[in-house]
Amino acid sequence: MRESQAAVFFRDGKALDTFGPGRHTLTTANLPLLERIINIPFGGRTPFQAEVYFVNMRTFTNLKWGTPVPVIFRDAELGAVRLRAYGLFTMRIDDPQLFVNKVVGTEHRYDTEMVGAWLRDFIISRFNDMLGTTLTSIFDLASKYDELGAATKARLTSDFRNYGMVLENFLIDAVTPPDEVNEMIDERSRMGAVGDMQKFTQYRTAQAIGDLAKGGGDAGGAAATGAGLG
Repeated sequence: MRESQAAVFFRDGKALDTFGPGRHTLTTANLPLLERIINIPFGGRTPFQAEVYFVNMRTFTNLKWGTPVPVIFRDAELGAVRLRAYGLFTMRIDDPQLFVNKVVGTEHRYDTEMVGAWLRDFIISRFNDMLGTTLTSIFDLASKYDELGAATKARLTSDFRNYGMVLENFLIDAVTPPDEVNEMIDERSRMGAVGDMQKFTQYRTAQAIGDLAKGGGDAGGAAATGAGLG
């Protein structure tokens, strides 16, 4: 066995033991379950087939996660908003026997990419939960990145532990709303702190009327623009 590797001896859907770096010879002395499972049915004379899974114990860094499709966020001011999010996470396998039993043995996922794709489903699910708990309005998003990331990491930690893994780091690189919502955020920033959405709507209406006046628009067009903002 090489450094940063572990070998899990697997037979008939059950992990029997785990071996660390070094050279190992499988005997009933260092694998007690071997005698009970093999020798009793066959009198200790029949050869048997088994599997050994080699598990990489190193830390995997810069693994990517992201929402494959936009997720729906219920904004307190804007209503339903579609958001995309992506970032990075760092993990390692802490309990190779548990990992093989729960991930490889039942899910048949073997390489880093396959396991990473499976983990991303967990991450996106927990991120969605924490998004609704941590954030009330898109307008507060910039100040909530650290809190949202910490809350999601805390929620994911137990999920990773249940499968023999440790989530060492979790980062949110970006949460991106649609372009039209980004424009509203920019406009709100330009007008300064606003107490409620009604004032923001009034600001947008006044801005639209001013634009029409400059362009020679009629009153009907201004009314239609105002109605669209309500």
